[in-house]
Amino acid sequence: MNATTPIQRKMDQAIELLERRFLERSELIRLLLLGMISGENALLIGPPGTAKSQLARAVSHLFGSEHWFEYLLTRFTTPDEIFGPVSLQQLKMDQYVRKTEGYLPAAQFAFLDEIFKANSAILNALLSILNERIYFNGREKEAVPLQFLIAASNELPEDDEQLTALYDRFLFRYEVGYLQNASSYEKMFSLPKSPLPVVFSLYDVTDVQTQAANVTIPEALIYFLYRVKQDMEAKEYRLSDRRWSKIAHVWKTSAALHGREEVTIWDTVFTPHMMWDVPEDLTVMREIFETQFTEMLKLELENDLPLRRFQQTAEKWKAKESELHAFQFKKEVGAKMGKDALERNRQLLEESRTELEETARDLRNRLLQWQKREQDLTAFVFEKNRLIHNPEKYTVKYAYLRIEGERILQQLQKTYRTVFDQEIAGTAYDYTL
Repeated sequence: MNATTPIQRKMDQAIELLERRFLERSELIRLLLLGMISGENALLIGPPGTAKSQLARAVSHLFGSEHWFEYLLTRFTTPDEIFGPVSLQQLKMDQYVRKTEGYLPAAQFAFLDEIFKANSAILNALLSILNERIYFNGREKEAVPLQFLIAASNELPEDDEQLTALYDRFLFRYEVGYLQNASSYEKMFSLPKSPLPVVFSLYDVTDVQTQAANVTIPEALIYFLYRVKQDMEAKEYRLSDRRWSKIAHVWKTSAALHGREEVTIWDTVFTPHMMWDVPEDLTVMREIFETQFTEMLKLELENDLPLRRFQQTAEKWKAKESELHAFQFKKEVGAKMGKDALERNRQLLEESRTELEETARDLRNRLLQWQKREQDLTAFVFEKNRLIHNPEKYTVKYAYLRIEGERILQQLQKTYRTVFDQEIAGTAYDYTL
């Protein structure tokens, strides 16, 4: 197992601190931390009273609260309230410049509640801040230090072009609901109230992002992303090219966070939360993603359990099963066959014997090794991506792959019994485990 790095230890500490205070929010906490490290914006959709603003505030406090900006937007909110008042001194010199210190353009972390209630004057400035991290202050174009912005809304934007453009700036999206479990209500009245300690520095973020810039995405995963895109479009769902590019950036950030120089399938697990437009679509997005994820996982594990190769061998000889069985029967009853046909079938029979035996033994031994790995799969999954909050979901995938391998082994054994009327030596396997 790889040694834990300082940034990983900080992430573990941050997750533990936040999970003590926010119940049933494990996935959301991890998603926000990944967004924070990636420098991508997050949008929380849900009714009032679901701790959206409290959680946003807590995430920022892990960095200290001195560069934090928070505001509740209404249709009457003015640009002065968000971007700062106009400088009267500059105005006397015919310069329309805002004093941004203490306002959004000077913040590193921000939370904007009811963001879709913002008027057009605010929206125009927000678009460039959220995407390019630029604020147009009068005639000057100023770079803003914003690292991460969380927005919240009780409802999705209406069919308005400006709001749609704003919505597209939020890569991470999450629907937040009320607590569901009785145990959560028991704990709710005794949650920690003490201030959160400072866990991260901005150097942590810049270090990971510097490493992420050098991470590569292998061709197989680029094709994986394209297949997800094709499957979405087949169901008439479309994402902008900007969102696909940002998704790939988050994958690279995840790889850097885990000390990898190349993206793996494990860096993609949060992708469905970057794909949907309305919360109801999340189920469809997960189905599309999980189908391709499972196929990609099979490819990644080909060295350990090459199911595709085993399946091809099993199907090859199953297709010839009747032919070989007929040849064996003809030999037993002494039926006459041409010399060429006899020799061809003998060679085919020996080829099938050798290949079925070798393949079945190889598969059986690999399945036994696979069972040993399954005994500690939770630790294995955690090492691959320590932000996964439900490793059992992925350990089940490994069990499915084993079961598929067991099915192939049974097929190989059945074909061998049919053709040779005996079991393959050295392939005994307990299918009841």
